Order: sequence, then structure tokens, then C-alpha cells
Amino acid sequence: MFYEFKHLGSPDYLKVEMGNDFSFPVHLHQCYEVIVILEGEMEIMVESSKHILKQGEGLLIFPNQLHSLKSTHSKHVLCIFSPRLVQAYSTNVKGKKPANNKFKPDEYLVREISRLSFDSTTTAKKGILYSLCANFDESAEYVKRGNEDEKLLLKIFSFVESEFDSECTLSALAREIGYDYSYLSRFFKKAVGITFNAYVNYYRLSHACYLMENSDAPILQCAMESGYASLRSFNRNFKQYFGMTPIEYRKGV
Repeated sequence: MFYEFKHLGSPDYLKVEMGNDFSFPVHLHQCYEVIVILEGEMEIMVESSKHILKQGEGLLIFPNQLHSLKSTHSKHVLCIFSPRLVQAYSTNVKGKKPANNKFKPDEYLVREISRLSFDSTTTAKKGILYSLCANFDESAEYVKRGNEDEKLLLKIFSFVESEFDSECTLSALAREIGYDYSYLSRFFKKAVGITFNAYVNYYRLSHACYLMENSDAPILQCAMESGYASLRSFNRNFKQYFGMTPIEYRKGV
């Protein structure tokens, strides 16, 4: 499963995925994300907090919270949804974030979430998602958010989201937001755990995977639309990250 980055901003966005042994590097986006472990366990980092989720446990990650997922043996349901679908809840917690994102989700709600899809009616989406937020809110404590480091990270990730298919370099980022190149390099590596270039690479590969899964476009076109200047560099990076060629990946979809 790869995040459909190009669609995360739509007001009715919802993505539900059930899968096994899922890992994804450090990232953030403007949606809520809930993940519930059905079997096994998964390690999830939310900002500086490390969580080991086991069967029946869940996390609700707020918009623009830095997070990563890592698992070698688990089965899960994951739902990413727009704040607009739970507007009243989003307004109530504006400027806040959970002190602890972990919670015990209601089993009925987990089943209902797994039945949702992008094509579900807005009423169905809102009914289940508001119930989920209420379930989380029963035991949640909130703290203020919005320090300068969080704001800078949001600027960086927003830049990648808009420029990944063109000149998405650290130099271009520094010019765009008016920060020193060396400072941004150190800041990003410390905050995210990987270099800026490595993150851009993974973002581009994720978008290419989405195109290969959801279109009949030639692999070269998928690579070019994802910001790669040559098929050779795309193939090399794809094999390095995923252990298979793009052709092998597409055949397995």
C-alpha cells in the first residue's frame, strides 16, 4: 500500500487498506490516520514517541504529525481520512494534538471502518468516523501544538508535495522558504531520520507505484511524471528500495 499523495487534500478523501507486514518511512500529511492491529504487532513512531501496537490496539494520528510504521509480522486495518469528514471534531481540537495517540478501539467500529471505501456515501463515512473520534476522545488528553520546528517541517513536506515532479532539491527548498541550506540539511536529518534527498526519492517512488497500480501508462511515463529524468535511475532506485524491478512490481499488482 502506498499513500496516494496527490489526493490527500480532497475534502472527502478516505482510504481504507487491510494488509500484512506493512512498513513506511517517516512522513506527515494533512489527514487523520487510524491504524488498528488485527494480528501480531507493529512498531509506530509518532513524533518522538515509540509505540508497540499489539492485537486489538490502535493509534489515531493527527494531521501534520510526523510518523513512521514498521512491521515484519502483523495484520492491520489502516484508514486515512480528511479532517473535513469530521469537521466538528477537528474544530474542537484545533491547535492541539494527543498527549498519547494510542487507544483501545471499539471492535464494532473496527469492523465498520474496514467496510468503508472512497465510494461510500458521505453520510456513511461521517457516521463511522465521528464515532471513531468519539471513541478516541473518551480517554484522550490533549496538549498544545504549533512550535517553530513543527511549522518548518510542514513547510518542507508541503514543498515536496508540490515540487516532487520538478526541481525538488534542498537548494530549491532553501531558496523557496528562505533558510540556510546547511541548516535545513541538518534539521531534516535530525527530525526525520533520513536525508532530504532520500525522502524525496521515496516520495517519487510512492507516486510512481500509485501510477503503475492505477493506470496503464508505460513505466517510462510513470517515472517521468514522478520526477525522474531517466528510466535508468528510476529502475536503479526502485530495485534498491523495493527489492524488485518496476516491471516485476506491476506484474504483481
